[in-house]
Amino acid sequence: MNGPLDQVEDSVYFPRIMNWDWDKLNEKRQRNAPPTPPDLNKIGDEFKKFKDIPGRFPGGAKLIVPVLILLWLLSGIYIVQPDEMGVVKRFGAFNRLTGPGPHYHIPFPVESVLTPTVSQVQRFEVGFRTIGGREGSSVSQFRPVPEESLMLTGDENIVDVQFIVQYQIKNPQDYLFRIAQQDETVKNAAEAAMREVIGNNKIDSVLTTGKLEIQNQTKKLLQSILDKYESGISVVAVQLQDVHPPREVVDAFKDVASAREDKIRYINEADAYLNDLIPKTRGQAEAMLNQARAYKEQKVRQSQGESARFLALLTEYEKAPEVTRKRLYLEAMEEILSNKGVEKTIISQDAASKTTPLLPLSTFSQTPTAGVQPQKGGQ
Repeated sequence: MNGPLDQVEDSVYFPRIMNWDWDKLNEKRQRNAPPTPPDLNKIGDEFKKFKDIPGRFPGGAKLIVPVLILLWLLSGIYIVQPDEMGVVKRFGAFNRLTGPGPHYHIPFPVESVLTPTVSQVQRFEVGFRTIGGREGSSVSQFRPVPEESLMLTGDENIVDVQFIVQYQIKNPQDYLFRIAQQDETVKNAAEAAMREVIGNNKIDSVLTTGKLEIQNQTKKLLQSILDKYESGISVVAVQLQDVHPPREVVDAFKDVASAREDKIRYINEADAYLNDLIPKTRGQAEAMLNQARAYKEQKVRQSQGESARFLALLTEYEKAPEVTRKRLYLEAMEEILSNKGVEKTIISQDAASKTTPLLPLSTFSQTPTAGVQPQKGGQ
């Protein structure tokens, strides 16, 4: 059963719901309703106020027109910054170029001016995007763009290439009037040039030693494409940032690269050992040959000298045998007696006939032969 209190609550609650629904319905109708036409009476009143301005200010009509003309003429003054170039258009078509400094052009709608920055080097990224670093950190973060970076090499391998292109405006007229969406055009041309160069190289060259050549070839090809477009753009540099295989096979590529590096290292070590050993062996062989030649020459000269000496003595001996024989004896004794290593004892003929030769046993006892022991106590 519903009591009086329930009836009071229902009477309060249901009117609120009905009021709320009615407000929403009115708002929806107002949004869907066609726009209200302007009130012509209000517009006429505003126009009358504007017409009354010359009446409020004596001579105002005569001043307003010259002031408006003066402001219109002054609107043609423009300033070109030092790093910019002024491009003046007359009725939308190119008319002239102006350098840095203040200039004047016929005000709109006759002439207008554009001031592109020509000295600034502009850059864009292909294959990745810089998204900035954390707050308080100078390290930038990068987001890869696989649809731009994945390219096919000449040996049918996929490689992930990320690079930067830097360019300048060399002809503002061509840059503004020859191509539309300049940044997008240069980016697409750079990506196409890089894909063509990567397709003409093998993956080993792309990942290792061919990066500099790839940069130079891409820059040259990109410049030729932009020149064909008459874009008025000069390519400053093409710089490879990161070149690596796809993430799914990067570990296998690292193993292959390590094996190739080990192979190159072993070959270099073997070449170094070869280059060190062969010269040493050749030097030793040459030294031995030189020694043999010197020994041969020495023996030949010595034999020739002894043979000549013997022949000379033979000639003298045949002439005077006794004198020569005595001379040879004296020379032999002179050589023996002049030898400092020979111990000599000189006695006269009379003393030699009266003495008994003594064998110097003490000399032999200092160097006993094997199996012979010196005797003790005179035994």
